Amino acid sequence: MKMNSAQIERTLEQLEAEVIPESNPVVPQLNRMFGNHTYFLDQSGLNIVEPAEPDHEDVRSGVVVNVANWTGAGSSLAPHDPEKTGLVVRL
Repeated sequence: MKMNSAQIERTLEQLEAEVIPESNPVVPQLNRMFGNHTYFLDQSGLNIVEPAEPDHEDVRSGVVVNVANWTGAGSSLAPHDPEKTGLVVRL
C-alpha cells in the first residue's frame, strides 16, 4: 500500500526502519517488482505494509511484509516471495 506522510510517521514510530523516499531512483524498479508501495528498510531487509482487517475498535492497521532479505555482508538485497513478519502497525 502507498502511505501518506502521517501513516509513514506512525509506522516509523512502531517499526525500527528507514523509509525509502519516493525521489529515490530505485523506487520505480521496486514498484515494477513488488507493486506500488511505500518501502521500508530494516535490519532484515526490504519491507512493505499491507492493509489488515480493522480491529474490533475499527482501527486501521497494516501487516509488515518482508519482500527482500539482506545478503552477504548486508550490501545487497535478494528478493523472495512476500513473507508476513507478524508485526502489525496501527495506521
